[in-house]
Amino acid sequence: MNTRKACILVVIFLVAFATAGVPQEPTFKAESNVVLVPTLVRDEKGNTIYGLRAEDFVIEDDGTEQVVQLDETAEAAPVSLVIAVQRGRRANREFPRTRGLSAMLDPVLSEERNQAALLLFDSKLDLARDFTNDAGPIEADLQSLQSGDGGAAILDAVAYSLKLLNKQPEGQQRVLLLISETRDHGSHFAKLDDVISLVGVTNTAVYALPFSPSLSQVLDTERGANRDEAYWNAPPNVVAPLLMARQATKKNVPKAIAAMTGGEYELFSSRKGFETRMNSFANHLHNRYLLSFEPKSPHPGLHRIRVRLRNPAPDETVLFRSNYWAGG
Repeated sequence: MNTRKACILVVIFLVAFATAGVPQEPTFKAESNVVLVPTLVRDEKGNTIYGLRAEDFVIEDDGTEQVVQLDETAEAAPVSLVIAVQRGRRANREFPRTRGLSAMLDPVLSEERNQAALLLFDSKLDLARDFTNDAGPIEADLQSLQSGDGGAAILDAVAYSLKLLNKQPEGQQRVLLLISETRDHGSHFAKLDDVISLVGVTNTAVYALPFSPSLSQVLDTERGANRDEAYWNAPPNVVAPLLMARQATKKNVPKAIAAMTGGEYELFSSRKGFETRMNSFANHLHNRYLLSFEPKSPHPGLHRIRVRLRNPAPDETVLFRSNYWAGG
């Protein structure tokens, strides 16, 4: 064997060795120009409001009102769910509080057309279970959860999960359930702009159940305030939405991403609190209005979305996807 061939074989071996055990990067595919806007409407007590029609909603794209469509069959659409669970850093302290996660997922995983995948992460990503209709293996994986290393690569985990969900068939509701702390520690592959753009094009709803080692963060529970009223009085700005999204994501990754997708963000500090949040997740999964619109000649980059009720009642809360990404 000559020297050139030997070098080539060594390089091939090293590349194969370096990528061993790393989840294969999912193929990414672009979506159509229809922007989906999952929207949840709650009253002053937090109860879901049903029976609204397309004409009851107003959607604004960078301040311009759009023609609203409502998919009446959204409630019956099957769900593709990625459960991303942090096991690195001090996540092991939360394991007793999240011990019942597998049982609380039963209402979701027991439906025949639904499917779920399990991603565990510390400084590395481990696709412990690819998409399956069988809840048993996922429950077993969660019951035997082990501590990880000193990392919490949240951005890497979110980006990988979104790409994984984007491979799922059209017509599936794409959902990411993220259980992690609030700050990223050790992401190597996904940058802020990567995650923001992926959030903007994959039509995925992100539900974040974060834990925090700081009591001050635990007390700062976000309850659906995913809109900045001051922004809507300002003239359209192509750069400002991206800068705002970057800044929010730097401060609190799960909170910012949940707000971008119209999902929910609920901190927990006890087992009872975790169970309450998980029950809300299961109940709200099929209770969202699947609104959509076709933007008229959108500029490239990040767009801000605002959803409001045309005739709102006092103290009603609207949770909605707050942005989307236009190509270019």
